Amino acid sequence: MKNLALIALVASTFVLGSGCFAMSTRAPLTGALYSDVKAGENVTSNSGASKTGKSCATSILGLVATGDASIETAARQGGITKISYVDGQSTTILGIVATYCSEVHGE
Repeated sequence: MKNLALIALVASTFVLGSGCFAMSTRAPLTGALYSDVKAGENVTSNSGASKTGKSCATSILGLVATGDASIETAARQGGITKISYVDGQSTTILGIVATYCSEVHGE
């Protein structure tokens, strides 16, 4: 009976924890304990990047997620009308708190 309870506990931990780790699907790499990864998302033919805008979204325990990490919002935040390139940054701490930010560069 004790073995069955232990197996159920381990299985439920993996099932419940898997939702937390799945948050940062856009990151090129993820770490189980901590990750802070930045990667290029999109590039256009526009040259010049004198302005930068950033927008972010946050998730807690994979249960609640809020924010707007869209390229449109980041461009508006930076006053950008011609986008040159977009970077994405994903941060996860112990699968408890995760953030994703879009960083738009352009003019």
